[in-house]
Order: sequence, then structure tokens, then C-alpha cells
Amino acid sequence: MHQAADGGLARVRVPGGTLTNAQLRALTDASAELGDGSLELTSRANIQVRALAAGAEVELASRLWEAGLLPSLSHERVRNIIASPLGDDQHLVDSLDKALCTEPELAKLPGRFLITVDDGRGDVSGLGADIGLHGDALLLAGKDTGLRVDDPVAAVIKAALEFQRIRGDAWRLAEVPDGAQRIVATLGTPGPDRIDIQPPSTHPIGRFGDVTVAAVPLGRLTRTQALQLCDLAPWVRLTPWRSVVVPAADVPGLVTDPDSPWHGVTACAGRPGCAKSLADVRADATAWVRTRKDTIPVHWSGCDRRCGKPAGHVVEMIATGKGYWRSE
Repeated sequence: MHQAADGGLARVRVPGGTLTNAQLRALTDASAELGDGSLELTSRANIQVRALAAGAEVELASRLWEAGLLPSLSHERVRNIIASPLGDDQHLVDSLDKALCTEPELAKLPGRFLITVDDGRGDVSGLGADIGLHGDALLLAGKDTGLRVDDPVAAVIKAALEFQRIRGDAWRLAEVPDGAQRIVATLGTPGPDRIDIQPPSTHPIGRFGDVTVAAVPLGRLTRTQALQLCDLAPWVRLTPWRSVVVPAADVPGLVTDPDSPWHGVTACAGRPGCAKSLADVRADATAWVRTRKDTIPVHWSGCDRRCGKPAGHVVEMIATGKGYWRSE
């Protein structure tokens, strides 16, 4: 729990982004009865519940536990695993999550520590994770190490343990001097080939075979939209781009047209939810979308902390208190 201007803020980790129908319904009901009724999607494919009253964390934790969304009290903050939204690696994510939670030392990892599981399409490898899997390639600090792994779970856990041993006060592997090289030395001999890892330049939206990817305007699912998703599908997968993947279907209220002016528009919480924000960025972004004529990714920030900024190239609109300045 974190304290925000509008009350308690709870971030619920969803490793791999996949929620069952029952889990999404439990979150929707919890937000309606304990918070402001909406579900915020994050850039790590997690969910936030806002405006919780003092003491509501006890009831929320009980509901998350019953729904299978809080399997480890000790390791909750470090269960940050993003997978390719259109891939089929949830089984691997589940194995990684279980292994992560069974290592007592890994409970001390910083909350910003990130693992990615990319099936080779390159959609999440460019997010700059501390440890990543790109097919059988092991990435460290967002770069290919040259190591190829037969047992991906064992390799990730060993790398995470070594990071914890050498990190000192660092939050991320990239902050540790020669951190990636030091971890590689404990894992094996790299091969000569390297994959060029780049931040994602676009993200999918629309119908793809038997699934639909629908963007959630400004990453905020209303109770009505969440319940409609519950009625549509047995599962929902969250993406790092604040969209959802569901079995192919029309998704009322969400954006499935890649030419929509909402495509690529994101924002932080802004006022009134964040005390540091200098503007109601959601309202300002909504008004701006009505005049928009392109689909270049744009992120709206209420202050220069730029919370929630997506990876890759994105135009930024940053509140100054007297308007916004645009950063390319």
C-alpha cells in the first residue's frame, strides 16, 4: 500500500499479465466496494486499486489471497514478470514466479527489479529488464549476454541471486558497475552471436487470429468495462501498453482500431489522485484527443517525475503549472 492524495493505493502484481475471469471479477468487486471502482493498468502489466480507505488493505489482502493473487506475503513486491502478450509462455512465467517465491534471499530484491519472458517476437525484450529470456537467449540489463540456456528457470533464479549478492544499494542491474559481466561469469561461457535488442516502436491493437487486443483509454478500466470483459472471456491478459488481450470478440468501450486517436495515448494519475501533480492530466489528455490527427505515442505527465512513461520513443507532454512543455 502507498498513500496517495485520494487515499490508499494498492498495486496488484499479475506475473505474465494473465487473469482468470474469477480473478478479474474479484478485483473489480474489491475496487467497487473498497476503492474508487476503477482498475488502473500499469506499464508493467499490473493493476492498481485507488482511493482505499484507511484499514481497507486488510480486507483487500484477504480477497486477493482467496483469488490466488497473493500467493506469497514475503515476495509480493518482487513478483514483476512481463511476458509477450500474444505469446504462449504463461506456463513458464508461472514456473518462474513459483521458483522466485521459494528463494528466501530473493524477497530482498528491490521492488523495481524486472524479469521479461519474450517468445522471440521482440515485443517485451526491449523494455530494459534486469533479467530477460528471449527464446533461449539470456538477457541482462536489457542486452543479450550471448548465453543460451536449456533450463530458463534455473538460469533466471541463479542470475537473480547473483544480482542480489553484488547489488549493494542499487535498484537495477544497470546501476551495478560491470554487473552484467559479473553475473555472466557465474553462469557459463557466452557464444559469439548476439541479438540486437531494441525498444518496441509499436504495439499491437486490433484482431490477431483468435484474439483481440484492445487499448484501455488512459489505462483506466471502469467497473462497467471490467464486468463486460468478465462476461466476454474466461481469461484476460494485461499488456505493458495498458491494453488487454481477450479471445476474439468485440470489446465495448475499448479501442481496437489502430487508427483511433486514442491509440498510443497514456497518462499518469494526475490530479486529484496525486499530490505532486500540477494538472488534471487525464482531463487535459481527453480534451486533446478530440483534436488529434495522428497516432504517434504520447504520454501525459503531471510533473517532471514522468511516472508511467512507456518504454521506447514517445512524445511527452509534461505539466509545468502554467501549461505543458513538449518533449520529443
